[in-house]
Amino acid sequence: MIEANGLCRRFGDVVAVDEVSLRVPEGTILALLGPNGAGKTTIVRLLTGVLALTAGRATVAGYDVGSDPAAVRSRIGLVTDVPGLHEQMTVSAYLDFFGSIYGMSRATRTRRIDELASFFELEAHRRERMVGFSKGMKQKVALARALLHEPAALFLDEPTSGLDPLGARSVREMILGLKHARRSLILCTHDLDEAERLSDQIAILRKGRILACGEPSSLRALGSPETTVQIELAAPCPTALDRLRAIDGVTVASTRGGVADPLALTAFEFRTRQPTEVNPRAIERLVAVGARIISVTCTTRTLEDVYAAAVTAREDGPERR
Repeated sequence: MIEANGLCRRFGDVVAVDEVSLRVPEGTILALLGPNGAGKTTIVRLLTGVLALTAGRATVAGYDVGSDPAAVRSRIGLVTDVPGLHEQMTVSAYLDFFGSIYGMSRATRTRRIDELASFFELEAHRRERMVGFSKGMKQKVALARALLHEPAALFLDEPTSGLDPLGARSVREMILGLKHARRSLILCTHDLDEAERLSDQIAILRKGRILACGEPSSLRALGSPETTVQIELAAPCPTALDRLRAIDGVTVASTRGGVADPLALTAFEFRTRQPTEVNPRAIERLVAVGARIISVTCTTRTLEDVYAAAVTAREDGPERR
């Protein structure tokens, strides 16, 4: 369990994290989304005991971050945006060193290093110094280090950065596996698709504050409950637009081209909050006036739309300091 209430961090007059509250039960993933400087990494550093709290309270794996940060750090895994490896060491020596710090027995260390080297396809490089590794390989070692002691909570800052598509897919599958193993995870990412595919909850941040938080589907609905329906016809139908506008439940209807555009009478779109009721009526009425329908496409507000609206919207009132 990861839980925070009124989390604050100030650097002089700069408020980096402003009264953030969140809760990540066991077996769930929370994604933190926001532009650079939104406070994502600072929140992770506060929750992992790397930075001291200015105000607020947080517990991770049952331990208080403010009063017992050492206990918290011993029970979490952390992957930062910069791996920070001891690059003159070999992979095996590096992981064995961290396993000993965590108090793992030699036998357990050996077993876990073997398992993780196999999973991340590092067997052939275990006796190589990491100084010559690519960014993707260094990221794999950092992930192995974070998972070595099978932590109760995991904090991942851009975990698939630098990985090839297959490597990134393996890491995403691993993240879902950790969730199913009843671990709590916080994921910082700029990849909206990754956040939506992996996360149970998404928090959108701006200037250290949470602007919106919820399930991906609820955030999309918060952005707009309407569905946009696009209809393409095989030939012009002059009365199609009037027919669409006359349907109850259609809020906006228009052609998809200008007056002189060939699409003006063959491509239409409308918005509705009730697509399951409105779409069949729209098709029925268009067919009744001789329209030859090629396709009907429905789209809802994407998470990217919601994110863009949230982080670019002007805040109400003066900036707090």
